[in-house]
Amino acid sequence: MILQALNSYYQRLLARGEEELAPFGYSPEKISYEILLASDGRVVDVNDIRDTSGKKPMPRVMNVPQPEKRTVGIKPNFLWDKTSYVLGVSASSKRADKEHEAFKELHQNCLATTDDAGLKALLAFLTQWTPEHFVAPRFTVEMLDTNVVFRISGEKQYLHECAAAQLVRTQLSGGDDAPSRSECLVLGERLPIARLHPAIKGVYGAQTSGASVVAFNQESFTSYGKEQGDNAPVSEQAAFAYTTVLNYLLRRSEHNRQRIQIGDASVVFWAEAADSEEAEAAELAFEALLNPPADDEKEAALVRQMLEKVAKGRPFSELNPKLQEGTRMYVLGLAPNASRLSIRFWEVGTLGLFAERLAWHARDFHIEPVPWKTEPAARRVLLATVPHREGAMPKMDDAFNNLVGEFMRSVLSGRRYPRSLLVNTLMRIRSDGNLSGMRAAICKGVLARDQRLGFQNGDQSEEVFVSLDKESKSPGYRLGRLFAVLETAQRGALGGQVNATIRDRYYGAASATPASVFPVLLRNTQNHLGKLRKEKPGLAVVLEKDIREIVEGLSDSFPRSLRIEEQGRFAIGYYHQSQSWFAKSDDEELPLSDDSQSQETE
Repeated sequence: MILQALNSYYQRLLARGEEELAPFGYSPEKISYEILLASDGRVVDVNDIRDTSGKKPMPRVMNVPQPEKRTVGIKPNFLWDKTSYVLGVSASSKRADKEHEAFKELHQNCLATTDDAGLKALLAFLTQWTPEHFVAPRFTVEMLDTNVVFRISGEKQYLHECAAAQLVRTQLSGGDDAPSRSECLVLGERLPIARLHPAIKGVYGAQTSGASVVAFNQESFTSYGKEQGDNAPVSEQAAFAYTTVLNYLLRRSEHNRQRIQIGDASVVFWAEAADSEEAEAAELAFEALLNPPADDEKEAALVRQMLEKVAKGRPFSELNPKLQEGTRMYVLGLAPNASRLSIRFWEVGTLGLFAERLAWHARDFHIEPVPWKTEPAARRVLLATVPHREGAMPKMDDAFNNLVGEFMRSVLSGRRYPRSLLVNTLMRIRSDGNLSGMRAAICKGVLARDQRLGFQNGDQSEEVFVSLDKESKSPGYRLGRLFAVLETAQRGALGGQVNATIRDRYYGAASATPASVFPVLLRNTQNHLGKLRKEKPGLAVVLEKDIREIVEGLSDSFPRSLRIEEQGRFAIGYYHQSQSWFAKSDDEELPLSDDSQSQETE
């Protein structure tokens, strides 16, 4: 299914003349220099063809004959390669002489019968050339180990682009070691089967030389005596198509809006539509929904409008005539796994379906007061599950790789959030004491979705409210509220003299084993309230009222322990109660000064 979808997308891009896509048998590679040859094989000039528009010269991306898949063996490419193969010189290779001989032998064998003047010139060059000719000023040290192509003096096209070279390339791919023919699992036709699939490059964390989705590089992977690609027959055309279009989707470019990096998962997506404009509009809209920008007000407004359209059942065409809910979308998540690639997730659906699921994701996570300006992207959610070290920004590399895939799968499919999302978030709150708005939203989102999908237990049937709920009977929620009030009393009494609040010292124990902590905290709070009655009597009255109201809704004794779901409600209750102090009210004075605000918002 994945390979078929990728092959179909390749054919659509090829049909509409996508410039960055290579035809069958060719590959976009980074080329730095061209060697200009005379008809007798002499070197007329060597030109630097790198892009110099930026601060640093960058190689040009050019469609050249598909490169050989190298591991440790010597395998030359046809009509282009790096200098160790083409010229026998290198700054790093210790076997440049052998590599050059292999390059020379390949071309002398396959071009022996050619009548093309340009290809004959190349043969003459290879016969005359020795590494000793690599001298300045024509050849520079900067040229070493870069990729090189050939052009005949006076011609505009490169040697590998001429018709005679393309014919030889076709014959070369079907030589004596031509692949076996079998029914292709992707195309359903009897075609030559790819023994090895081309490398896929651009996946974050994978080998720079490329990795494979399909590979049989161990004997244990094979069966029935078959070797390599014969174990899962995919034709050379289909293998080329799916790997080429994957490399196109994974390309690192500021103009590429079809790729998002989330943890170790490189996420690519594409649309299947009636025309290219409709497909592009769907891809841009999907990217905005999946990865809302945190610093682009215009894009953020578009995301909010789209989510509102979904909530009201209005068509996307009201925003953009090219946006159609029925446009088919494909989403693929890839992650590195040594020389292979793992499929983190694969989801297929319409733009309208994905928009609806992303809207539900936003609703499940919605909490008040809202701790963000734009809807939280998946990356920001996962960053909340990693350690927050003082003086350092949280790193995506610290996120659990499995959690990345499971979370994205639940967002795109509309299924339950992974329970590890709640567990990791609570663990981080206990370890670093940072109960931010995002972390509270995660707890609320996991519990709200479980309840909406009917996965809650009998004692967890109470609705998880968006804002402060004083009527809630949940012991975890009420204890979280109580803990926030006790912390506020401590801050109000001690002010700037407090080095560590009760949250810093007791949050973990209070949220997991309340009976062991709350009696002590309540006794200490009486001292804080006594001081407040003298210095801030109004605040003391408000806090005593809140404590009485919360405790009256609890059972006769504090619970000995709280289940993981109730610990999540504890975090939500704490967030709601602590943030309620800063909500503006027309007829009520704020009980705390600005310097007492301790909640971090994202």
